[in-house]
Amino acid sequence: MTSNAKATKLQDITPERQAELLMRYERVIELSRRLNAVLELPPLLLRIIEASLELTESEASSILLIDRPSGDLYFEAATGAKSEEVQRVVVPMDDSIAGWVVRHGQPLVIDDAQQDERHFQEINVETAFTTRSLIAVPLTVKGETIGVLEALNKASGQSFDKDDVSLLMTLAAQAAVAIENVRLFQQSDFIAEMVHELRTPLTAILAYADMLLAATVSEEQRTQFLKTIRSEAERLTNLTNEFLDLARLSSGRATLVRSEINLSNVVQMAVNVVRPQAVERGIRLSVRAPENLPLVRGDEQRLHQVILNLMSNAVKYNKPNGSVTVTVAVDGEDEDFMRVTVADTGRGISKDNLSHLFEKFFRVADAEGYAQGTGLGLSIAKQIVEVHSGQITVESKLDVGTTFSFTIPVLQAEES
Repeated sequence: MTSNAKATKLQDITPERQAELLMRYERVIELSRRLNAVLELPPLLLRIIEASLELTESEASSILLIDRPSGDLYFEAATGAKSEEVQRVVVPMDDSIAGWVVRHGQPLVIDDAQQDERHFQEINVETAFTTRSLIAVPLTVKGETIGVLEALNKASGQSFDKDDVSLLMTLAAQAAVAIENVRLFQQSDFIAEMVHELRTPLTAILAYADMLLAATVSEEQRTQFLKTIRSEAERLTNLTNEFLDLARLSSGRATLVRSEINLSNVVQMAVNVVRPQAVERGIRLSVRAPENLPLVRGDEQRLHQVILNLMSNAVKYNKPNGSVTVTVAVDGEDEDFMRVTVADTGRGISKDNLSHLFEKFFRVADAEGYAQGTGLGLSIAKQIVEVHSGQITVESKLDVGTTFSFTIPVLQAEES
């Protein structure tokens, strides 16, 4: 560990200083207890960096995690106005302070980051934040380093001292356990739900296959059985693909390919895909999008996925000869956001169902009482929108229709 700060012997500090240190350590214990009560990764990481700020009295904080499949080290959470830009930025393991901490498993204090050749300068450009000094400590669980917790720039302008390091190390030890617990909880939760959902199509496939093998059936019955088996197999494929997609988004492992996007163009691409289905059911499609709308920055493929899901549902659950209207406009409540709205003239959704729409595997029954789809599409759409720093909402009235809308931040001048 490199630092100009000198360790202070306990007998040399004043009673006031001892009392202050005791209070800070008691605060670590209190914050650690709160961490273990959180069972979702994004809010947990937010609490960790907020605790880091408080305990070290610093200007900023960030968490970097190691992606287990690839071994990449990347920013997962950070404070500041441009924290969204930081997320998923990959940091070189060999030429960075965080990489050094991961490789050595030891804390590091840097008094002048701009003069340290290991400092990853690109992150300053991304965030417009100048790192003067920092502490970086390993997040370690059962001897494995899973990431790094950083505190940047002592608010007082002084150097970080040994007490700051000790406090942050204590927090990091508890934070690492909390992160692993959330990952394990999410993994077991996902697996349990997935196994439950897989049983129905698997049972149907086995049952119809047994009938084909054990009974003398007509050619018409054989064809129908095979069609059912194929349909259930396709459902299994969709379930597994969407489950993996949702798991990546929920865990933060999904990488977004961000670019400047015209949302009107993305909407039109979705309309082209849905149009044959709409024509078949006599559904009228219309798009309202003024010219010269602001651009947004995001993953075009992912946003297309959201719009396509909402439009497909609007057509699927619509009344025959109904209509679907898609509107793209600057948000009326906040001009820093664009809003995309998909409104249909369908059967509507009851209040009881409305509150569960974005839950995993939840499906609203159709007019005949059967639930369609995998029940993951809206959960995935919600995750994608939130990863883009937007929000998705729904309003509905029975026998009138349903309106979904979501927001995406407008591309700012300094981003272009």
